[in-house]
Amino acid sequence: MIRSIRICLLPNNKQRTKLFQFAGASRFAYNWALDKQMENFQEGRKLQSDYDLRKEFTVLRNSGEKPWLLDISNNVTKQAIKDLCIAYKNFFRKQKQVGYVRYSPKKIGHYARIGRKLRFPLLPR
Repeated sequence: MIRSIRICLLPNNKQRTKLFQFAGASRFAYNWALDKQMENFQEGRKLQSDYDLRKEFTVLRNSGEKPWLLDISNNVTKQAIKDLCIAYKNFFRKQKQVGYVRYSPKKIGHYARIGRKLRFPLLPR
């Protein structure tokens, strides 16, 4: 038998602000890594590992380009990048199964020209 406990969070204003900052940073890191992976895929290069993406994101974080990222724990952004890499692995593993459409850089370019969208592991921007 599985039991669950429902908990209602009642954050104060400072906690609510931090929660929104964490969510925004997580979404930013996920979409940043997604852009990197899509660029690699479309150019026919090998997809980067989550370790490489996290190292590259750490360089971006410490570069001063996005100073607001320094206010956020790096564990939040690391987990977002890790989640993206897991989603990509699952996505391409499912493509090997019978009945799934196989995507290639050529096919992506074709769909872009005719105005159709492809389904990739995405988060809404």
